[in-house]
Amino acid sequence: MVDTHVQPQTETAEDYIRRGREHLWIHTQSFDELEQDDAYLVVEGGQGIYLNDQHGRRYIDAMAGLWVVAVGHGRTELAEVARDQMERLAFANPFAYATQPAVDLATKLSEVTPEGITRAFFVNGGAEAVETALRMAKQWQYNRGETKRFKVLSRIGSYHGMTYAALSVNNAKGINKTPFEPMMPGALKFPGVTCEACAQGESHSDCASLRGLDYLETLIEAEKADTIAALITEPISTSNGSYMPHPEYWPRLREICDKYGIVLIADEVINGFGRTGKWFAVEHFGITPDLMTVAKQISSGYAPIAAVLATEKVADGFRGDPTKAFIGGSTFGAHPVACAVALRNLEIIEREHLVENSSKVGDYLGEQLKEMQSRHKIVSSVRGVGLMRVIDMKKDPASGKEFTPDDDLSHIVPKFLRDHGLLSRGGASIQVAPPLVINREEVDELVDALDQTVSDIERHFSI
Repeated sequence: MVDTHVQPQTETAEDYIRRGREHLWIHTQSFDELEQDDAYLVVEGGQGIYLNDQHGRRYIDAMAGLWVVAVGHGRTELAEVARDQMERLAFANPFAYATQPAVDLATKLSEVTPEGITRAFFVNGGAEAVETALRMAKQWQYNRGETKRFKVLSRIGSYHGMTYAALSVNNAKGINKTPFEPMMPGALKFPGVTCEACAQGESHSDCASLRGLDYLETLIEAEKADTIAALITEPISTSNGSYMPHPEYWPRLREICDKYGIVLIADEVINGFGRTGKWFAVEHFGITPDLMTVAKQISSGYAPIAAVLATEKVADGFRGDPTKAFIGGSTFGAHPVACAVALRNLEIIEREHLVENSSKVGDYLGEQLKEMQSRHKIVSSVRGVGLMRVIDMKKDPASGKEFTPDDDLSHIVPKFLRDHGLLSRGGASIQVAPPLVINREEVDELVDALDQTVSDIERHFSI
């Protein structure tokens, strides 16, 4: 008689890689490239700032996943919160009624956000938050009789997501929108922040970024202000090099939007919840936007959740008869389990003073990266704030000679990073954004691995 209860053999790492190559579509990756030796990485677990793959190798998660894992990997406390909430109430219709976790999270967000932000509209991810914020801004204008306002301003170089409207206002380097054109009508672009003097904290009288705001006003007047609904941009754009704007930049941007009746949307999806050394990046500039989009570190990635956060001024635009209500929602918006996890995540950030840690340890990281720069010919610049840093490399910084696509840095750099126990996004720039729980000793380990990585790059190109 055949034994039908034979236990299956444990699968090896190679089995997972084979099945993954056959069935799992990894975002942005080429199928052919993933066929290359050791290109397909299967991550199995993690603790703190570290991740482990199925071969037992340990890496520093030098980009916190995707600027996501604030409180570190392996938080049993968050798993327990999710389990308890699932047992109590796993789902509720977000179109019909509230839940306790959603109310509690919305209340908490009103406490930690800049003064004036009072309302939370929950969705599932950053791109959906951007999409929702754009719809909210347009309907707010429509509700108050500004029915011609449909255009949206965004900065060259900024990233806002890959859904249709988000992609339309997206201007990040390396994003090819051609296969999806035509894009959303009325998506207007103005110059991004790329001032190296500002980034290095140097005083200067002639700021290119502020001149970009002169162009913005000219653009608004040329396009007619009464056709423009909103302006969206990141306080500090990682996709455009993490340049810190001039201190006057955001206050003036706020003034321009007020002058022309434009809804100001701060995209804090990457910046928010301590990444820059403050709860939100707009706090560096002392302004309150009309809308904020948040995601990523709101739950440290332990549950998918995002939100559009609004001022009472915006919320008031949806009062009145039922036709004024904001149109549309999301089945899994305000999901009770995701809200419960996000709330506890924010409590951990507060309890463990991770925003302050991001500022203090982030300053130390910046100092160590600057010191590392002094030892390497190809490191042209080190920029950033808090635990959101970037290393820029050139073949010859003195002459300005850049690496070219033929140099294949997009493949070479990630390989060298992994060889030295780092997982991050690398090319001519390397993103350095570890979880907010990192300490000084771990920073030393991280910078030492980056030092060895840059040395490998220099040897590879005989520099």
